[in-house]
Amino acid sequence: MSSSTQTIDVEAVAAYLSERLPGFEGPIEASKFDVGQSNPTFLLKTPARKYVLRRKPPGQLLKSAHAVDREFRVQKALAGSNVPVAEMYVLCEDDDVIGSMFYVMEFKEGRLFGDPQLKDLEKSKRHGVMDAMNRVLAELHMVDIDAVGLSDFGPPGNYFERQIGRWSKQYRASETETVADMDMLMERLVSEAPADDGQRTLVHGDYRIDNMLFCKDREDVLAVLDWELSTIGHPYADLASVIMQWQMPPGDVGRGLAGIDRAAQGLMTDEEFVAKYCERRGMGKIDHFGYYLAFCFFRMTGIIQGVYKRALDGNASNPERARQMGQYVPVFAERGLRALDSTTG
Repeated sequence: MSSSTQTIDVEAVAAYLSERLPGFEGPIEASKFDVGQSNPTFLLKTPARKYVLRRKPPGQLLKSAHAVDREFRVQKALAGSNVPVAEMYVLCEDDDVIGSMFYVMEFKEGRLFGDPQLKDLEKSKRHGVMDAMNRVLAELHMVDIDAVGLSDFGPPGNYFERQIGRWSKQYRASETETVADMDMLMERLVSEAPADDGQRTLVHGDYRIDNMLFCKDREDVLAVLDWELSTIGHPYADLASVIMQWQMPPGDVGRGLAGIDRAAQGLMTDEEFVAKYCERRGMGKIDHFGYYLAFCFFRMTGIIQGVYKRALDGNASNPERARQMGQYVPVFAERGLRALDSTTG
């Protein structure tokens, strides 16, 4: 049994898959991807083909976090839809096999972009990649959740109210020091919430360019990855999360577009992205967009605080990066307050 985030028991995995995955033949060689901060992700190589394994990290975890079983379910449900996903093969809910729950899925050969500057892509193709990202987001929010069997994938009621309650508790559970801006942001998100407009769609929960795999030969999405935070909720949370990242500073940690001359670099503006999304969904201007943006900054503050706490506790997937991310807790909280005070809504 493996209890590390950096390794897995390949013999145990091979034995398990041999009985459950048609066509599988070991032995396995495993290497850990650098991506997948929350749930450790491994490339499995066999003599015949490649697979991807995602597991829950071992150790004491926050309640409802690292839900690899939900990741498996939503991607299996989206097979054949207009939202591209990898094929799901096997879900193992028995912690005794390798020390925590895991699933195995298809390995897709594509392009990963670390941040939205798209420096590794020709300038003429950058707008197309962003537009493909926009199209898939609109398609995601138009999925018929009843038809794909996901109507019970999230509880009823006000999504933002529910999420603010959940992430406030998660944040408090992993809090390492007082951040005054975060305390204020949590209070204001409750007191300044707009009325619920009744939209209820499938949401990804962490929709950004580095959670997507793109085709190598064209500007199109090959697969949307990392569905841990997916649920039934409000689509504006996903849309605002894209804009949230773009408003962060550029660089390895912020991975944003703040201060970048987007026109000169062939990149979409925030306004273009939102307008294109609304056009694809056949809707008008979004009111109170600053609130939805603030919510995304708040939620990301909670997420990175949890990652930082795991680094301090010694069970982060990528400890060095997790400690770096911890420095952004007060930055994200302050940006959330700034979004609430903006005139975008």
